[in-house]
Amino acid sequence: MQVLLIEDDTALAEALTQTLTHKGFTVNHLAQGKLAIQSVKMELPDMIVLDLGLPDIDGIEVLKAIRQQSSELPVLLLTARTSLEDKVSGLDRGADDYLAKPFEVDELLARLRVFERRASTLKHAGLTIGTVTLDSASHQVSVADKAVDLSRREFMVLKALMENAGRVQTRDSLESKLYSWGEEVASNTIEVHIHHLRKKLPDNFIQTLRGIGYIIKSS
Repeated sequence: MQVLLIEDDTALAEALTQTLTHKGFTVNHLAQGKLAIQSVKMELPDMIVLDLGLPDIDGIEVLKAIRQQSSELPVLLLTARTSLEDKVSGLDRGADDYLAKPFEVDELLARLRVFERRASTLKHAGLTIGTVTLDSASHQVSVADKAVDLSRREFMVLKALMENAGRVQTRDSLESKLYSWGEEVASNTIEVHIHHLRKKLPDNFIQTLRGIGYIIKSS
């Protein structure tokens, strides 16, 4: 799952990025609200962790702009503002959850897992195409009822392709789901993941449209 972290505290942002990445999230970080608004306009992440105390614009204004782009994108507010009025204001403006600073990282992770489960439910936790079944909740894949062992990133590539069955996924779009901004990615990384997946899946399950991307036919 791709998380956009909007937080101006560098030390906190680095610690959260490291922890979330270790737990399997793909994390992109921005320290300014206006940049975050532009980023969301260009591409929606899977979820957002938003600090209200940003240096250039109030986090509530960022939240309002996010909601103009998507009414369903999960947003968790982080803030040192602990009054009931502040909490109500954030939730009324469209936040899905609220976590006051200082907080325990385990609690943040638990709340993000709720977002993840909700997203998996909305996108169908169990996806089956042909003999291939992918369960987002358990992170398991089977072919003809036999379990298939996939790496985390192989699973993420397959999940993106199966959720978008019938629609071409470009290499850039797949990379954005797997890697954070600025992370070094070899030019053939996606091709390598696809190559490994094809060894474990039925023949021609993943098809290449040369010069465009990859597709799994919906039927």
